[in-house]
Amino acid sequence: MTTIVLDIEGTTSSTESVHVGLYAYARPRLGPHIDAHRDDPEVRAALAGIGAGTTAEAVKVLHGWMDGDVKATPLKTLQGRIWAEGFAAGELTAHFFPDVPPVLRAWHAAGHRLAVFSSGAVSSQRPWFAHAAEGDLSSLVTHWFDTVNAGPKREPASYERIAATLGEPSGPLFLSDVPAELDAAAVAGWRTTGVRRPGEPNAAVPFGAHPVVTTFEEIDL
Repeated sequence: MTTIVLDIEGTTSSTESVHVGLYAYARPRLGPHIDAHRDDPEVRAALAGIGAGTTAEAVKVLHGWMDGDVKATPLKTLQGRIWAEGFAAGELTAHFFPDVPPVLRAWHAAGHRLAVFSSGAVSSQRPWFAHAAEGDLSSLVTHWFDTVNAGPKREPASYERIAATLGEPSGPLFLSDVPAELDAAAVAGWRTTGVRRPGEPNAAVPFGAHPVVTTFEEIDL
């Protein structure tokens, strides 16, 4: 059995589908969501992390983070809540590259274990996989990791924490389109494979010594 840990943006799914589709959906809904859920402990914690007094001030900070692609926990928390509502309402559908769903299903059927490590909050990862155009993929995944419960994606210690949680001291296989993330995983003793998707932001970057594929079908477990 192999444990495969998946990045999302640029690896299983297009970056545009997240940064254009999901971001555009969340942007106008941040203020109304905050006002409607101010008594929710999770929202209160997010507002405390933003440090803004009013909803308008909070939204201004959040929009600035979105424009700068800042991986701030309060932003990820609020976006994740809004996206979960959008998926549940049938207003959002997750994009996956065509090779991904059948390969994930084949790996799962063969007894391999699947996990996700993304900068997006776990609260948004689950509905993303549950609402794929190709059907519910969330049942194939056993563990979900983000920068809150695991740590930054470019630090080896994050991968050591994940390996400990998974009970994989020898290191799982990590698939990502970001060389710096693969470097950190390799330092932690993981196997790595770079995913070079045509048309994606990292399609032309050098992956160094990491093996590289253009589709999941090319991966030999």
